[in-house]
Amino acid sequence: MGKCNLDHTLEDVQKKYETQKGFLPSTIYGAFEARLQDGPDQNTLNELFHLLKKYDLASEEERAARNGEFERILSEKKGKSQ
Repeated sequence: MGKCNLDHTLEDVQKKYETQKGFLPSTIYGAFEARLQDGPDQNTLNELFHLLKKYDLASEEERAARNGEFERILSEKKGKSQ
């Protein structure tokens, strides 16, 4: 995935999450929603947005890689991510 110079808002991430939620593993729903409630920093918002972007079109291998990144991000505590 390429990097984007655009900063995504919490609302952007929430909307993208809602469109991709049906394709995500159910095991991350609660953690994802809790992380959004936690007030993630800008870098985290951007990472989450790009992991969600076109998730439904990604290969199984790509989804597995993204799921690993979701797990890493969602397990971080507020203020810990850079």
